[in-house]
Amino acid sequence: MSKVCQITGKKVMVGNNVSHSNAKTKRVFEPNLFTKKFFIPEQDRWVKIKVSAAGIRLINKKGLVAALENAKAKGFITSY
Repeated sequence: MSKVCQITGKKVMVGNNVSHSNAKTKRVFEPNLFTKKFFIPEQDRWVKIKVSAAGIRLINKKGLVAALENAKAKGFITSY
């Protein structure tokens, strides 16, 4: 599975390592991802989501169902 948060859409970014001599080499910035299981009480089931730390905070703030619906509307997930 790709390194993309299913709630916020955060994904891998590309940049440079810059040394003391100012030589630049390519590197990747990966999102802080976790594979977590969340319980949806309305549907009485568990869902397994690959989510970033920012996505976990968003779920705590908005609620799981609202965050999933928003992610589905933005196209980060197809179904849950």
